Amino acid sequence: MNWKSVRAVLAGVLFVVGVTTLVDIVLHAVGVYPPWDQPIDNRHAVLATAYRIIIGVAGAWLTARLAPGKPLKHALILGVVGVALGLVGVAATLNRDLGPRWYPVALVVLAIPQSWAGGKIFEAQVANR
Repeated sequence: MNWKSVRAVLAGVLFVVGVTTLVDIVLHAVGVYPPWDQPIDNRHAVLATAYRIIIGVAGAWLTARLAPGKPLKHALILGVVGVALGLVGVAATLNRDLGPRWYPVALVVLAIPQSWAGGKIFEAQVANR
């Protein structure tokens, strides 16, 4: 991988982490989510999963857009990074009561499909130009 490839994937990671963190902060601040020291319930976890999918697809699209070549491959690399970070999240939350146990597992499972979708959307846009 060259520097432009690393930059494309890193941009996707920073986008996804940054935007999801901002959305989380806003939803806590306006009272949609409980205070930070309280666990979320299934309803909140479904909401978080939904916007994380959308943001993940957008991050993969960004990675594909910035890739020097093979945009889908770069988007899928972002997905692999998402799986790795998600597994860290599963391990970190395993014995803690932060919310539904399925939630961090879902983030791991969805990382590759959402990255594939973002890469395919970008490729379809390029093909239609």
